[in-house]
Amino acid sequence: MAEIDYQTQHKKRLSWMPWLYFSLKPKHLQWAKPWQDDIQQQLRLLETIHIGEQCFIAPQARLFAEPGRDITMGNQCMISADVFMHGSITLGNEVAINHGCSLDGGRHGIHIGHQTRIANNVTIYAFNHGMSPDTPIYQQASHSKGVVIGEDVWIGAQAGIVDGVTIGNHAVIGMGCIVTKNVAEYAIVAGNPARVIGDRRDK
Repeated sequence: MAEIDYQTQHKKRLSWMPWLYFSLKPKHLQWAKPWQDDIQQQLRLLETIHIGEQCFIAPQARLFAEPGRDITMGNQCMISADVFMHGSITLGNEVAINHGCSLDGGRHGIHIGHQTRIANNVTIYAFNHGMSPDTPIYQQASHSKGVVIGEDVWIGAQAGIVDGVTIGNHAVIGMGCIVTKNVAEYAIVAGNPARVIGDRRDK
């Protein structure tokens, strides 16, 4: 009977549910930490990426950064499988980006505060194309204002956030909503376009 390869399956599980990495027992950390150290060291060598302590980055994540468009992560961040990130992007401590998210920082960047959680398949683009009818869109220059997301923000699955938006600390962005305007601290928003439906302080 062939030997069961539990370790490969564990790596897949961690890549899609990386919060489990932070509760691994010492016997699992013996192989998981060197595996993560190697992934992160390769990224540091290949891209302009700065990674804090005790982070997790799935090998299926695709991170790209150049000088002037860096990716910088604080401590204990987690990046799941099938995430696309292109700098410039700055993450605070304990930021989670779940599977299938797509983030592009454009010229002015995406800034995400401490302890913010981003659910799966969220899209955040900090740039836009010109839309003059005289020229094909793909030939027009892009412009960037940047996106700022505060601390302790929860962004629900399949939400979209457009360039120029600021989301205040402790806000909640509902599943599937499109955020086109600034969101105040503690606000709960939902819909397309997003509108305020509550306040976390009332919960």
